[in-house]
Amino acid sequence: MSAESFMRPGAVDLSALAARSRPPAASANGSAASGVVVDVTEATFEAEVLTRSTSVPVVIDFWADWCQPCKQLSPILEKLAREYDGRILLARIDVDANPQLGAAFQVQSIPSIFAVLKGQPVPLFQGAMPEPQVREVLEQLLKVAAANGVSGRMEVQPADAAETEPAEPAHDPRYDDAYEAIEKGDFDAAAAAYRGLLDESPADADAKAGLAQVELFRRTSTLEAAAVHKTAEEHLADVDAQLAAADVDLVAGQVDDAFGRLVGTVRRMDGEDREKVRARLLELFEIVGQTDPRVVKARSALASALF
Repeated sequence: MSAESFMRPGAVDLSALAARSRPPAASANGSAASGVVVDVTEATFEAEVLTRSTSVPVVIDFWADWCQPCKQLSPILEKLAREYDGRILLARIDVDANPQLGAAFQVQSIPSIFAVLKGQPVPLFQGAMPEPQVREVLEQLLKVAAANGVSGRMEVQPADAAETEPAEPAHDPRYDDAYEAIEKGDFDAAAAAYRGLLDESPADADAKAGLAQVELFRRTSTLEAAAVHKTAEEHLADVDAQLAAADVDLVAGQVDDAFGRLVGTVRRMDGEDREKVRARLLELFEIVGQTDPRVVKARSALASALF
């Protein structure tokens, strides 16, 4: 993400959204909102995102309540936004409640993270990532923003953090060790913490999903997506190559591609290879969420492939 490439016109045109938006009533200090984390709607998009992006980089978090990876990523984004103390604005957009915004940004899967500078959007990443990698992306964004003359700082009120606290999920201390390990990038420790929870409560759905996600991060931490996909395309009968490509797809937020690849592999394989792929699919289902429509669809396709 260079300073030059960032400012080139892209496929996303925000002008129509700006025309439909009506700015909210200004606060006492004249700003539309004073927090570093704001919930944005189609009606407030122009004031909260386009206007503010002329002075500070705006990071957009497209999420939905049913999205399990969103529940891992959003708290990390909110924490970092507060740490940057007004140098970045985090705009949270519920794609279910604001479908026109999702369509304008061509959001195919969530979580999807974008930045907006001087009204110009750029995709940052898709899918959940651990805190160290998210921090690297935001540091790079700040450098690009400064190179383009966007280096302001919002006035942050002391009450900001307190005002936004109720929006965070209820804290469950049982997961603290796992969360802290993930933030440090220590996937071995995080996996051990989740396994400990599952030893005590084998039916803990959150711990199952957390362990599956940590294992996914650990498997993909050293992979290069282009090389993985090339190998998978050239070696369709190589089960490990297909599993790696599906992992990379899921981390990138390409959920349907990941599921479709593995269901297709199940159809081509038999014996131990087929069972290996089936087991991996079940792990990925845990990460995305059992009630996600894409999981329901892929589970049906898997059953058809098996029987």
